[in-house]
Amino acid sequence: MRRLLLASAALFALAVPAFGQSVDRNQVNRIIDEGTTRSQVMPIAEHLADVIGPRLTNSPQMRQAEAWTMAKFGEWGLKAVHREGFDFGRGWSIERSSVRMVSPRPIQLTAIPIAWTPSTGGTISAPVIVAPIKRERDFDKWRGKLKGKIVMVTLPDTGSEPGEGAFKRYTADELGKLDQYQQPTYAAADRRVKRLDFAKKLDAFLKAEGALAYATQSRSDGKLVHGEGYLFGVGDTPSVPGVEIAAEDYRRLARLAKSGTAPTVEIDTVVHYDDSDRNAYDIIAEIPGTDPKAGYVMAGAHLDSWVAGDGAADNGAGTAMVMEAARIIAATGVRPKRTIRFALWAGEEQGLLGSLAYVENHLATRGNPNDPKQTGLALYMGWSNRWPITPRPGWGDLAAYFNLDNGSGKVRGIYVENNQAVVPTFREWLAPFASMGANNVVIRKTGGTDHVFMQAVGVPGFQFIQDPLDYDSRVHHTSIDTFDHLKGADMRQASIILASFLVNAANAERALPRPPLPTQPVVTDPYAYSDDDE
Repeated sequence: MRRLLLASAALFALAVPAFGQSVDRNQVNRIIDEGTTRSQVMPIAEHLADVIGPRLTNSPQMRQAEAWTMAKFGEWGLKAVHREGFDFGRGWSIERSSVRMVSPRPIQLTAIPIAWTPSTGGTISAPVIVAPIKRERDFDKWRGKLKGKIVMVTLPDTGSEPGEGAFKRYTADELGKLDQYQQPTYAAADRRVKRLDFAKKLDAFLKAEGALAYATQSRSDGKLVHGEGYLFGVGDTPSVPGVEIAAEDYRRLARLAKSGTAPTVEIDTVVHYDDSDRNAYDIIAEIPGTDPKAGYVMAGAHLDSWVAGDGAADNGAGTAMVMEAARIIAATGVRPKRTIRFALWAGEEQGLLGSLAYVENHLATRGNPNDPKQTGLALYMGWSNRWPITPRPGWGDLAAYFNLDNGSGKVRGIYVENNQAVVPTFREWLAPFASMGANNVVIRKTGGTDHVFMQAVGVPGFQFIQDPLDYDSRVHHTSIDTFDHLKGADMRQASIILASFLVNAANAERALPRPPLPTQPVVTDPYAYSDDDE
């Protein structure tokens, strides 16, 4: 009986191709061996976080990171290592800052200068005024009341306590819920564009009213600060110094101002602008393919970060994993059919500007040549609403793009971004990694990072599913975005999977199925009324 069963199984195996036959399992073994026994992903991440530190686009630290990553790619034998520039704006960095309450009692406050705001020019000391301003119509309420004051422009809230632990990994049930198709919705216009110039108008108002500085409240509890600011263009940077104050300290100041004499706050910030080169730069490197007509596959992560922490999880982790995947593939001696290209993007935090520049220069343009020129966040918010899409000659050369930008969590699978046709292939490619916890192929689309504009011009761009850890709950953009929150075992696993996906995509007989080239959609709900305050 056993002999008959074995014979039947053998015949069945001949009749039905083995699952995963297009995956070179010997190559997978070599990738796993290189990515575990000789991994460099954590030393890469440590150098970016501890030695170089925060990498605000066009800052001196970002320039240092550009040079260092290019040198590492060259050291590992990658080819065509170069920078691709695009117009960005001013560099900016913090030398030191101090924010203190000096009356009714002295307290050192947790605070950070807001990016691209100027120095105080020495210590300033003044009473605060709580003057919530979030719309232009609020200016009239505070006109004539702000001279000589430090203006607290955020409406104080009452705080919140977390309902669950900060650190988590996905459960099977949560992963299952990601595999649910969500119909896209289309509005007549992106209403955010209407408010883009409010920050400039607020700065002009505060300057005209004689305010000495302004303060915002951190959006996170736990004494976390962010320091995000978006007026980075040449000629756009603010005139009035600004600081973001930790939520607990901000509320204390607001309570004191409400209950009696307004507290006096002392601010001393020393920051520096760098106008030596207004261009930002993407870093590009390649492992050449053997067939110059086969096109290329690509992996990317953004090299830039905010400045409150060290940019370790966002996105030193993704950068390190992309670089480690490049090192692994080079070290294993793979000679892929398609070229494998690696990109470290700049300007992601200011609107995916580096990857957008790559799309426009290499893949496709959107809109008509006579459309008004847009820059910065206006470009980011308005670009996907421009029509038509005009592919460039290189549009068809990019066979697949894979992105990592969700911290250091273990890869649990991949989002197929509504591209139903790639599901069977990705299941096959993930099969060798099921025992590592990566076996989920889900339909959901994701946004907010550098694959977005690839998708927006019909290029197959994908994001991996990663365990959240404490990325969204407390690390993302905050002052504790440091090396301590990275998980080495997870990053080694993710680097291995990325390397394997790139090799599979580069050597596949046929390129991955592409989504349809987008065309201008109709409005999803043509009967909806808009609220001007949205």
